[in-house]
Amino acid sequence: MFPNPRISIVAAMAAGILTMAAPAQERRSRIDVEQYTIDAEISPSTQSIAVKAVVRFTPLDDNVTSAAFDLNNALNVSRVLDAQDKQIPASRNQQDSTVRLSFEQPLPKGQPVTIAFFYDGRLTGQEDSPVYGIKFAAIHPDFAYLTYPARWFPVSGYTTDRFAADVRVTVPTGYTVLGSGTDSRHAAGDKNVFEFKFEHPSFPGSIAVVKGDPVKVSSEGVTTTLYFRGPEADMAQAYGEQTGRVMSYFTGMFGLPPYANLTVVETEEGAPNGYAAPGLIFLAPRGIGRQPSAKLIANQVSRQWWEELVGPSTRNHLWLTNGLAAYSELLWTEHASGPGAMESQARDAMVEALTVDNVPIIQSARLEDYSPELWALTGSKGAAVLNMLRYLIGDDKFFQTLKTYAQQYAWKSVNTDDFRKVAEDVSGQSLDYFFIQWIESSSAPEFKLEYTIFRTKKGFRVMGKISQDLDTFRMPVDLKIETEGNPEQKRVEVVGTSSEFSVDTFGKPKNVVIDPGNRVLRFGNEVRVAVAIRRGEQFAELSEFGDALKEYQKALETTRNSSLANYRIAEIFFLQQNWQAAANSFREVLNGDLEPKWTEVWAHINLGKIFDVTGQRERAVNEYNLAIRTKDNTQGAQEEAAKYLKTPYERQRRPEQ
Repeated sequence: MFPNPRISIVAAMAAGILTMAAPAQERRSRIDVEQYTIDAEISPSTQSIAVKAVVRFTPLDDNVTSAAFDLNNALNVSRVLDAQDKQIPASRNQQDSTVRLSFEQPLPKGQPVTIAFFYDGRLTGQEDSPVYGIKFAAIHPDFAYLTYPARWFPVSGYTTDRFAADVRVTVPTGYTVLGSGTDSRHAAGDKNVFEFKFEHPSFPGSIAVVKGDPVKVSSEGVTTTLYFRGPEADMAQAYGEQTGRVMSYFTGMFGLPPYANLTVVETEEGAPNGYAAPGLIFLAPRGIGRQPSAKLIANQVSRQWWEELVGPSTRNHLWLTNGLAAYSELLWTEHASGPGAMESQARDAMVEALTVDNVPIIQSARLEDYSPELWALTGSKGAAVLNMLRYLIGDDKFFQTLKTYAQQYAWKSVNTDDFRKVAEDVSGQSLDYFFIQWIESSSAPEFKLEYTIFRTKKGFRVMGKISQDLDTFRMPVDLKIETEGNPEQKRVEVVGTSSEFSVDTFGKPKNVVIDPGNRVLRFGNEVRVAVAIRRGEQFAELSEFGDALKEYQKALETTRNSSLANYRIAEIFFLQQNWQAAANSFREVLNGDLEPKWTEVWAHINLGKIFDVTGQRERAVNEYNLAIRTKDNTQGAQEEAAKYLKTPYERQRRPEQ
């Protein structure tokens, strides 16, 4: 969350963090979709679409008598025909956005089947999305975007069943259609037909309709084509340059991508900050911002490898997509800003990962698409696991593992065992124990260290043990012995609940630090505070303020002077317009540890707003001046303080007032 106190449910939707009430389950598809041939006509003026979608699939089981396809509820199916143009009975289930087909005769296993869907409807962006609260498709008079998660064409095996596609889109003259694959166009009266052929099994089918000319940017041998509108148009050059730099770096690290030259297109508010398709990246205005988001670009560009080129066979292996994309963010940060910045970002990922401690990664299908829990488990924890694997097998073998994995499984669906086998082949190590601990289990250790220092003839000896409460745990852990001279390093194989160690040093030991590089995903007092605050933020983003306050109180029970926990509590009281309670908590922020540093400047600004609301202008001005004296400009704090020095803050009326 940003330091700004206005917690917005709309912002939560746009970031893709809302979750449905019912848990998702892994649904094994009984068919394998191989090819789509889609003919669509889009009418921007009426915000409507008419589609004929021919689907070729192969039954995976004997006696398949029915098949279910996801299709956006806003689209009305008129008929479904078989290869002989005979109608197939079809029933709609609005609850799970599916169309179920019933076949008169069982389909033979392994024999391809071709069917055709005919449907139409309006997609204004106001319809219920297949992913609650997030826009994945909308047709407007000036632009349109229809992405794969919108299920604008019939989908089987969402995010796991890879397919080829031939997509033809008809639009009025003056519009351009963007898509994945080899493209061509021809005129048809007062309309144009754009065609995109994608022959590899992947996830094509996402399209955009735009007007006007793009901005083309060449950077480090990569040409990026960008279609930005309105205020974001000024950012096209900067985003093109950044995209080229990221693509060039990842190509050297991961090998050749499916596409080096990408097209980047702007969507709208309410859409996810970023979404990647083969050769295409969709960015929402909130994601674009006023300066290039290196993390967002790195994540989306990396998905050309970790989603379009190779992806999971089932949703239980989604960490192979989301985890590798999230870890690619860390790799770019390490490259662009150095190891220190990368380690700080990795710690944030570990905190996020530990907010879900009751579901193993291998059971991620239990979580809803685009929910904060799914991102924490498959993205943040996936990235933490990859960082630990790098620590375990070393940089050279780790990066060779990534490159080999991408090359060996190009255009294929994979599972965790496939990735593990590549890592084992490259490293020459058996890694079963590692993947059992971090992928198949949900727990994380909390280390306790005991040691005694002895004098020896040659110096000193530190003898002790590392304890933790996971009986099946096994992981090498570094120890750093700080001495009066140079520090000593020792790697200890921690196995079970207690592991002993002995380290000889020349200088007198002063302190022993376990896991000094924070490589191992683990709990500790500081981490528990951070995890509780992050959980509270997740609840607050969903407007579940009671649960958020409980989590923030947990953080304060561990660290009473946590400025961040007090700030988050104050945010909620401020949003609820409980001015006295908010003021009390903002005062606690200033009396606390002032970590992170921005809590100080924003506490002063918000106290100033409270005094303005309660008619105490002199006190408000004093707080704004105190904010300016900090010289901290996090999230535009200085501009905010200066603004309200000139004009008093006025409270925002709640809808019920």
